[in-house]
Amino acid sequence: MKLYNSAISPSAQRVRIFLAEKGISVDTVTLDLMKNEARTPDYLKINSLGAVPALVLDDGMVVTESVAICRYLDQLHPEPPLFGTDGASSALVEMWIRRIELEVMRPLADIAQNTIPFFADRITQMPDYAEVQRETARQKFRWLNDEIDGRPYLTGETFTMADILGMTAYAVSRFVEAEPEEDLANLQGWIARVTQRPSFQA
Repeated sequence: MKLYNSAISPSAQRVRIFLAEKGISVDTVTLDLMKNEARTPDYLKINSLGAVPALVLDDGMVVTESVAICRYLDQLHPEPPLFGTDGASSALVEMWIRRIELEVMRPLADIAQNTIPFFADRITQMPDYAEVQRETARQKFRWLNDEIDGRPYLTGETFTMADILGMTAYAVSRFVEAEPEEDLANLQGWIARVTQRPSFQA
């Protein structure tokens, strides 16, 4: 297998955190997105969207999208379980993965895409919309604070893939200056727990 990675991609960071939590290694090729290395003809044959991460299996099959890659690797390395251990816990992990992606990460991504020069030749940027989404992101963090309600992790007592998505969303929020407010005790407690994990430095 070969994993195509990037130092600055939040999606690639998800996979790096997952690998670190699992204690496994994969042959890796790191692309420089600032030099458009994910948009070369050779790489576009691997992922026509010109995005990372991408996992090329030994038989040539390509798996893209961070959660899909992690699900595949989880089948090969089931311990520790990061996608749940039974139907109920797996459903909770899936629910929180979707909630983080749709409710929290989406406005943060909108801010990034509409303000960072890197995206200027990829989309029509609307800085005013980014400011609207900045407030939306903070509202979503307040919602998340209420939802956590004192739990150690998003689904309960166990660290899961949902927390990995939350970790990278938090990292993006800091980058786009839309981080959660300091008085959100439940959320700040969760942030302290997850960012202290060695995998967060992966």
